[in-house]
Order: sequence, then C-alpha cells, then structure tokens
Amino acid sequence: MIRVTVTGSDLEGLLVEDPAASVRLLLPSPGERDLVIPRWNGNEFLRADGARPIIRTLTPLRIRPNVLKLDLEIVIHDVGVASRWAQGVAAGNPGALSGPGRGYAIDRSARAFLLGGDETAIPAISELLEALPTETPVRVCIEVTHPEARLVLPDHPQSTVEWCDLPSDGSPGDALIHRIKDADLDPGIRVWMAGEAGAMHRIRRLYFQDRGLARADAVIRGYWKRPRP
Repeated sequence: MIRVTVTGSDLEGLLVEDPAASVRLLLPSPGERDLVIPRWNGNEFLRADGARPIIRTLTPLRIRPNVLKLDLEIVIHDVGVASRWAQGVAAGNPGALSGPGRGYAIDRSARAFLLGGDETAIPAISELLEALPTETPVRVCIEVTHPEARLVLPDHPQSTVEWCDLPSDGSPGDALIHRIKDADLDPGIRVWMAGEAGAMHRIRRLYFQDRGLARADAVIRGYWKRPRP
C-alpha cells in the first residue's frame, strides 16, 4: 500500500463528517501527462469527446485543513491504473478530486461492532477504529493476499483483530467469509464490511437471507470488481 498526499488551495472547505467516507480521484488517461477535467452530465462524468475518464474511489484517510493536505492510501497490485499512478507519481503532479461521498453514521447505542474487508478496506477500518466508542467491543476481520498487507491498525481498547490469509487459488472473499460466517449477529450488533464486489454480494446473501440480519444493521459495500478474462 502506498500513501499519497494531495495538497492545494482547492482543499479549503473540504469537510468529512463521518468515517469511512469516499472521494473520487481523477487520473490521467493512458498516454496523457495532463489531466482533462470532465463534465458531469447529471448521471456520470464524461470527457468532451464522450469518453469516460479514469476515476477511482478512495477513502480520505486523513485531512489536515490547517496545511490543506489530504492523505490517500492506494493498494498496489500487478495491474491497475491507480497502482501504476501511485508508484510513479511525483511531487508537483496534478490531481483532481470530487466528494466527499457518504460515510458511516455510527450508532453509539450498538452492543458491538463487526468490521470486515480486504486490503482496500484497511484505510476505512482504521478510521472506524479511531471513531467507534471506546467502551464498545469491536471485532475486526481482514482478508489479505500477502503477509506484508498486515498493517498496524489504530488502537481501540475493546478491539480484536483477525487477519485471514487468502490462498493463492482462492477467490476474493473466501477466507473472510470462512472466518465471519458464524459470527455473533445477536440483536444490537452493527456490521460494516467492504471489499471486492462479488465477495460483498456473497456476504449480503449470507447475512441477510441465510442468517436474518436486518439490513438496517449493516453496511456492506463493494469497493472494487475482480478483473474478468
């Protein structure tokens, strides 16, 4: 994972009220050095030629309004425009952001919290651990494809952190689902999970259909899609 810091006067006034929110990062198209700012047509961003720009949604990990800086963390993998950009970006390179998107409204009356996801959810989980009530138990389960993805998370006095190693021949979500399939879902628990879209669909089906968890008690978000042949 690489941390990229963006800065500039346009960050003035950026306010993120809840943890696990999102911003959208505009990246240069392949073969281009400069950003081409798209226009919002009421449904999506489009360039002047009608093409879709390259936009990635990320967690605004840390905003420092006094110095107008925002930290983003990007998971590095073998393919992907954002990975290549994060590995090659240098001080002074242009960037563009939109947002913020909705965050997680914390229910401070909850009996316990269950947080889960893959590497892409680590920044949001880190924010949640800093924001959740310190007296409330928090179980954290994170699936990783490489041991070095086991990062140090913020301390929470009532948290337990479990790392789930995804086998090389496994599909995204296999290790996470195996770990959380029998989790305590008694009344009063609140669930937050994010990761690969297909894996999150499987977790929604497991928790909502098979185990009867109320949809109002969970936020389960697809952060990315597994590449298809």
